[in-house]
Amino acid sequence: MKTEITELFGIKHPILLSGMSWVSTPEMVAAVSNAGGLGILATGVYGAKQTREAVRKIRQLTDKPFGANATLYFPGARENAQVLLDEQVPIINVSMGKGDWIVDAAKSYGGRVIATVVNAKHAKAAESWGAHALLVTGHEAAAHGGDVTTMVLVPTLVDAVSIPVVAAGGIADGRGLAAALALGAQGVAMGTRLMLTKESPVAQAAKDAALKASPYDTIYSSRFDGQPCRILKAPGAQKAVKRGLDLPRAFLNSRQIAEMMDVPYLKLALGVAASGPKNIEKMAFMANAFKGFELACADGNLDKGALPIGQIAGLIQDLPTVSELVERTVAEAEAIFKARAQ
Repeated sequence: MKTEITELFGIKHPILLSGMSWVSTPEMVAAVSNAGGLGILATGVYGAKQTREAVRKIRQLTDKPFGANATLYFPGARENAQVLLDEQVPIINVSMGKGDWIVDAAKSYGGRVIATVVNAKHAKAAESWGAHALLVTGHEAAAHGGDVTTMVLVPTLVDAVSIPVVAAGGIADGRGLAAALALGAQGVAMGTRLMLTKESPVAQAAKDAALKASPYDTIYSSRFDGQPCRILKAPGAQKAVKRGLDLPRAFLNSRQIAEMMDVPYLKLALGVAASGPKNIEKMAFMANAFKGFELACADGNLDKGALPIGQIAGLIQDLPTVSELVERTVAEAEAIFKARAQ
């Protein structure tokens, strides 16, 4: 299936793996890229050394195009982004910050930049600083979707910019892909659906809980990580939302994050402190959220952790391989377009 996105990124199918911490690992990225889509590495929980190692591991597992994200809001993100540029990662997914310097550097080796946005203001800004495409995240999505649903947001932003749009949020099968293309998108990104595959590193207990979820079994709240975030309705998530910001817990968790990212804790703390009071609060929320995500995704502990999951979980009933899912999704979409053309 050819679209502007497949041509731009040099991939076979217009399906992207969203960059999700503890999910979009090198192995998962390679599985999606080898299936003809585009895997995007999550770097938010990596330090620069780990990011470099992850990129090089992906290259050992696939010779297909792949991407990596640079969430500029996170501590250490600029250093990670520089690693991606040094390693000449083909596609860099920028979010939560201005990525003009990344675009300029990526162009020097033929790289592409796709910016994650949730509204027209940010979409136009990303286009103005040179992004090659947009990843548009609707309200239904896992974690940080916007205020507007995918059905409305996608055509709104397609009309607002002249660069290709990739739709994310509420897409799990060929019907979702066909709908997104009909709305003017040139591809889709799937998070929850690809998280629920055989190759996904998410703990089986978390997968089992997600497969049982209905579209109503999520929580959308800013009391989990300081910004509107969608997570599975489970004991750990409910406790975290009820508790809100917990500074003592954040202090302990931030020390673990610094160790995990191989960053001196003093450097991390001073960087956060220098960013101002509002950002200190955001980082405190994020420290607790990172730990919650890890407990749910890596350990399957939903009594203490929180699993980011989209409303589309209610439509997911199986755990196919990544390749089976990609091929099935494309075949379903093509069948829909063929049927409508008759």
